[in-house]
Amino acid sequence: MKNLIIIAQFTVGLSVIYVWIFRFQNVLAEFKLFGLGDTTRNFVGASKIALATLLMAGAWHPELVQNSAFLMGGFMLAAQFFHFKVKRPMVKRLPSLIFLLLCIFIATGKV
Repeated sequence: MKNLIIIAQFTVGLSVIYVWIFRFQNVLAEFKLFGLGDTTRNFVGASKIALATLLMAGAWHPELVQNSAFLMGGFMLAAQFFHFKVKRPMVKRLPSLIFLLLCIFIATGKV
């Protein structure tokens, strides 16, 4: 189980960093669609990159994992809310839903 949790930590961490650095144009379009400003986007991006880093560092420092996973899960729950609010199709909601479920798994150690 411990190995699965560590794999989940790196899956979430690396994916979030990839999206916020290499797919930033998509982030810009989504935040504009959601009606959120640049300050909010920058705060969310910096927070998610920091939490992603902490999740991965948690492989060596387990005390970092639970709070980071809960906070990242909160961002994923907010993403679900905004996708629902603008009536995005399920295929667009799926990544943040999967990451929300992974964050719950990481934070609780349960499926």
